[in-house]
Amino acid sequence: MSETKPLTAAELRAIQAPIKEKYKADPASAIVTLSSSGTLSSTSIACKLSTGAAVKEAKERVAGLHPAAGGPDAAISGELCSGDLLLEALVACAGVTLKAVATALQIPLLDATVKADGDLDFRGTLGIDRNAPVGFKEIRLQFECDFEGDVTEERTSKLLALTERYCVVLQTISQKPNISSTMKRK
Repeated sequence: MSETKPLTAAELRAIQAPIKEKYKADPASAIVTLSSSGTLSSTSIACKLSTGAAVKEAKERVAGLHPAAGGPDAAISGELCSGDLLLEALVACAGVTLKAVATALQIPLLDATVKADGDLDFRGTLGIDRNAPVGFKEIRLQFECDFEGDVTEERTSKLLALTERYCVVLQTISQKPNISSTMKRK
């Protein structure tokens, strides 16, 4: 990824102006669904995340503006928005937790895919509508599992409940921890 000169405030406003007008005229177009998925390792307690080719080839993980907020196409820039990264963290943590819980409960999990989809309303992020949320309106976490032998519904329900309970990222975003922010000059 090559370095370019930083955008000026005027350049950023010029990029975002048509996007904001579009969202004002058509509020539904401001709602974007982000997705992340991962597959569980069959040999270890690990989750392999699926990412786009540009991100895989990037030398470092770079967070940037989502294209719906005026950022570059991630397939070209390799940049991910923080919402993409949040969903990746959720998928990774939920996948590792699922595998660990299945191992601890001796549930023969052969294969699993974890997917998270989240809806963002960019009118909130761009300050267009004060009533539109900044952040995800909804996140859907899905597990598709293949088990060896006959695993009862009761055992899979327990697996899901314990995975939800012990997934650090899921619990962090659902429990809304106290957060403080500071800013220091360098």
